[in-house]
Amino acid sequence: MGTEYKIKFAMPPDFNPSALLRKLPSPIERLAMVEIYNYAVESDGFYFVDHLVNREVASVALRLFIDEALTYSASIQIIEP
Repeated sequence: MGTEYKIKFAMPPDFNPSALLRKLPSPIERLAMVEIYNYAVESDGFYFVDHLVNREVASVALRLFIDEALTYSASIQIIEP
């Protein structure tokens, strides 16, 4: 289980997430070999799941997704689906 977020924004049709994905911290807690967070790039924004394993790492990743959305849109919507 975890906390799910949908970060909705007006994503440009030619959006390329590669620069964003290179900035993300590792989504794996190496000592326990469990997933910290997961995500998907969708046509209307990002889907993000915090698996509640490592709050510090998940919050950095979530912030990167939010900041990326804000570079393309003056306002975004964050909802828990």
